[in-house]
Amino acid sequence: MNEQIPENNKTLELNNPQAEERGTFPASEESESTGIVAENAVINSAEDAAGNPAHHLKQTVIANPSTSKKRMRKFVAIAGISLVSAIVGSLTTVAAIPHIYPNSGNAALSSTLGSTKPVLPVSSAASGAANFPVAEIAKAVGPAVVGVSNFQTSRGFAGNSGLQEAGSGSGFIIDAKKGYIVTNNHVIEGAQKITVSLSDGRNLDAKLVGADARTDLAVLQIADTSNLTAVSLGDSSKLVVGEPVVAIGNPGGNNFARSVTTGVVSATNRTLNLQGESSFNLIQTDAAINPGNSGGPLVNYQGQVIGITSAKYALQGFEGMGFAIPMSDAMPTIQQLINSGVAKHPALLVSVNDEYLSYAQANNKPLGAYIIDVVANGPAAKAGIAKGDVITKINDGQVQNSSDLVRELYKYNVGDKVKVTFVRDGQTHEVDVTLGEITSNQR
Repeated sequence: MNEQIPENNKTLELNNPQAEERGTFPASEESESTGIVAENAVINSAEDAAGNPAHHLKQTVIANPSTSKKRMRKFVAIAGISLVSAIVGSLTTVAAIPHIYPNSGNAALSSTLGSTKPVLPVSSAASGAANFPVAEIAKAVGPAVVGVSNFQTSRGFAGNSGLQEAGSGSGFIIDAKKGYIVTNNHVIEGAQKITVSLSDGRNLDAKLVGADARTDLAVLQIADTSNLTAVSLGDSSKLVVGEPVVAIGNPGGNNFARSVTTGVVSATNRTLNLQGESSFNLIQTDAAINPGNSGGPLVNYQGQVIGITSAKYALQGFEGMGFAIPMSDAMPTIQQLINSGVAKHPALLVSVNDEYLSYAQANNKPLGAYIIDVVANGPAAKAGIAKGDVITKINDGQVQNSSDLVRELYKYNVGDKVKVTFVRDGQTHEVDVTLGEITSNQR
């Protein structure tokens, strides 16, 4: 049997905020069958449970053979009118195309952070052909998408050890002049060697510039920057539900490099209790996200990257529930990693444990982030917050678990003053806290 190279899957133990092992995301206590995993390895085909191809319903209208000549003349007249209407409608549709895609003129999309090769326009009205936007997006963005391979030491059958590919994912070039590539932290985590595969067939060693497990982001760099294309970045804060999007990546590794799938923005502001992703309000999409897509771009119809595909909901029976980190929210961390190799985040410097939540629900206690440890002389300690307290708010933001606490804190900057609401012995307290700092190389 052929040995299979696993794709990078990623999970976080539900009751351990500091767990880092990537395996299977555990089921909740309410339902052991429920699980959220990053990049589930199951790929469903367009077939039913019996293996038969799915069928579409088709309605057929059968004419009555006893139709009179009078009705026949009436039918011919109506058919003639319909034909004329169809021709007029077609001309109207052609005339309306530039208004349906108002940003698709001849102006090329500019590449962000110094592309050495211009990005093609989403569609070209001057070509005289009705180009499908997805095809143009694939041509424009595809060359900037790379495969990322994670090599780690592995002991072979004969007892010898060496570097073997432990997993793979995707990434995309954001600076063609300097060779910077964005991907997910879980794609390269634990790697002793990283390689990237480019659209022109080159396979190059990559240097890890910096990685941050708390946001599941990483930046790589390649030395050979000849003939690179960078993506154009969009504003993910302007996304609306129902907006069409395109996902490009390497599901299943390089055999399916730069696969293109389409869908819409199913929702914004989604939350997952998954390390890294829990720091963001995520974009939900029904564009197919499969093993190996992690780190690849989610692109809008202007050819701009507005998200980093990172996870999918993989419970059996659920389809079309992929998630992406919003690009606008990711950029501050990415820029920090590029500038210094380290990302800094605001922090209370406390440890929390979500095992408290089941106890609180069973005993009618307030939900929140239950503190199990406080760093001496840290921001929380100086404000009087102690072990056993339950944080329920950061300013006006509700906190019901550890993930909520992280998301609320990451709305602010190191040094900002926030009001922390917490419960102690059944009494609610409020204190002002000046946020401290925690870096990506701190555990």
